[in-house]
Amino acid sequence: MAKIKITQIKSKIGASKRQKLNLESLGLRKMHQTVEHEASAQILGMVNKVQHLVKVEEVK
Repeated sequence: MAKIKITQIKSKIGASKRQKLNLESLGLRKMHQTVEHEASAQILGMVNKVQHLVKVEEVK
């Protein structure tokens, strides 16, 4: 399964409660913080909900 690198590029101030919880679940707590996850359906669903706040890259 592919790995993805997720970086928070925008602030969560003004985001909905659900979006803030999605960022926390992904492990993103600060601006410009980067985490790596397996590209599972659950992770991709969470990323899709906060796609305007994060940048996603595929790790090779």
